[in-house]
Amino acid sequence: MLDSFEIITTSGVVLWSRSYAPVGAHIINSLINDVFIEEKVQVPDTDGPLPQYKKEKYTLKWTRAKDLRLIFVAVYQSLLHLTWIDELLENIRTIFVDLYKKQLQQSQYRIVEYPFDKYFDQQVRELESTAGTPVEDSSRAAAVEKKDPLVEADNGGPPPPVPGLLSAQHQAARSVVTSTDSTPIHTPGTSRPTTPVSNLILAAKAGPGGRGSRRARKAANATNAAVSSGDEAVKKTKNTKAGGKKMRKWDADGFADEDDGEILDYSTPADNDYESGRVPSVEAVDKDAFGTKTKKGQFVLKDLGDEVHAILQNADADKAKATASSGVVGSSLGAIGGLFRNIVGGKVLTKADLDQPLKAMEEHLLKKNVAREAAVRLCDGVEQELVGKKTGSFQSIDSALRSAMESSLRKILTPTSSLDLLREIEAVTSPPNKQTPRRPYVISIVGVNGVGKSTNLSKICFFLLQNNYRVLIAACDTFRSGAVEQLRVHARNLKELSARENVGEVELYEKGYGKDAANVAKDAVTYAAAQNFDVVLIDTAGRRHNDQRLMSSLEKFAKFAQPDKILMVGEALVGTDSVMQARNFNQAFGVGRGLDGFIISKCDTVGDMVGTLVSMVHATGIPIVFLGVGQHYGDLRGLSVPWAVGLLMK
Repeated sequence: MLDSFEIITTSGVVLWSRSYAPVGAHIINSLINDVFIEEKVQVPDTDGPLPQYKKEKYTLKWTRAKDLRLIFVAVYQSLLHLTWIDELLENIRTIFVDLYKKQLQQSQYRIVEYPFDKYFDQQVRELESTAGTPVEDSSRAAAVEKKDPLVEADNGGPPPPVPGLLSAQHQAARSVVTSTDSTPIHTPGTSRPTTPVSNLILAAKAGPGGRGSRRARKAANATNAAVSSGDEAVKKTKNTKAGGKKMRKWDADGFADEDDGEILDYSTPADNDYESGRVPSVEAVDKDAFGTKTKKGQFVLKDLGDEVHAILQNADADKAKATASSGVVGSSLGAIGGLFRNIVGGKVLTKADLDQPLKAMEEHLLKKNVAREAAVRLCDGVEQELVGKKTGSFQSIDSALRSAMESSLRKILTPTSSLDLLREIEAVTSPPNKQTPRRPYVISIVGVNGVGKSTNLSKICFFLLQNNYRVLIAACDTFRSGAVEQLRVHARNLKELSARENVGEVELYEKGYGKDAANVAKDAVTYAAAQNFDVVLIDTAGRRHNDQRLMSSLEKFAKFAQPDKILMVGEALVGTDSVMQARNFNQAFGVGRGLDGFIISKCDTVGDMVGTLVSMVHATGIPIVFLGVGQHYGDLRGLSVPWAVGLLMK
């Protein structure tokens, strides 16, 4: 990955830098000497790929802000082929200059501090998630394979994981794994014991060609042999009755018999003993990147990439104006803008002019996972905005098209049933008059299997804790093995974070497995009212949207729990099937009751494929409340319409 990034002046003063691995100062010095002083390397003066310079095992790419005498340099190992480095350099130059232009024009700009870390990290995360895993250069990789095996053995295998960098989902998964070596290892100088050796071996890469893979396989085989020699037999005996595990009995509604007395939690007390320090400390969340405080003291979420994307879009608009004034048409257009490049000159646009471009635009939107009916509606909105408009001489239609598409998309993504969650919670928990009794605000999370309901529930809980609410998490997924344990770990992590930051309070309400989820939810709400909790977050079991037997139980659930808001979690990577999922869930809660909002998870995995957002809202008229952009508790964002427009037009 990236080793170092430097922002330096032409005289060699470092204004800002970020280092991920130690890189000798002579690497950057060689670039300055060979390229900018002695001019040994010829730099092409074209708009193609950015120039690069190789020194030892590193490749250096750079771009310049000539008017401010700045050089932006990215350093990475030549073994890797990072396709997104050019875009990173261009974006960082645009953002840095926009943020600190006034400071850079002052005489003392060399000694000014530039707090640029959060903007840089946001761009790296976004571009890395879009580009995926870096590709190794084949010639360099072959050379590495021929290294002396004795030298390779000294590398010591894969490095141990850094304490405190485990994601929330990773910690939840590890909580239900029982180590074969239960003795924790104490690292000198630390008060908390670290992960057992056997866990590190199982977590290491063991694929062919990986460092230390042979050693890891030998250790894993030795561990497996030790288990099979006796421990495995003990476990089988413990969990077996009369030659086999007792079968669970399910009724017609899909619930287990509550009176069968079967214990489904096979974890030992030691597995859940978090006070012993066997679980690593929870990583702190950067609240500046997560959200901001309003003047009234409320903590509100940031829109997804809102600030950074606004800067980049303004830069693109400035480029488009400069290009238009120079008489070059269409050089800065996106994919959709390119479809309209022939509509130029001082003329009034007619429906006939837009017919062919709009058909091509519809096909482009379908490739972005936008459902056909939503794509048609979006194209119709753009047509209504553009018909009758007059284009200027030698001016591309890109700016007018972007404005029209943003207006049309805003009408789809912001339906009349908008949701101000914090205001509604405040109205219920702090009634304006004494005649209205105080009660907790109830939010239920539903969705198909595996979309991330429990993870996103925990993110919402963390967001509510920042607003100092007392939150009760109700474990109403009584079907999936490990569901209660997963929420138990999330509750433990959130308790630690809330205590560390002195905000809010969280508690878990659970009744185990095999129970009627509707009754558990009803009891949880009653308990929350008695204990003066502000919000109840109800986790439910995942179910297939096309299975009528499983979906029918949601109507009973809605009647018993009576949630104020029912939020459905949908995946950004599902595609057009999200429309059927949204419609089926919206109709499953009975007459007069439906979904109140969407949480779109895994938005960091789809790049510019944002069609799911448009399709789900268009099909139901229900707004998007949150976007999930990662696995940490702070990876929750609001929806930015300009951001969605920018991705759809690429």
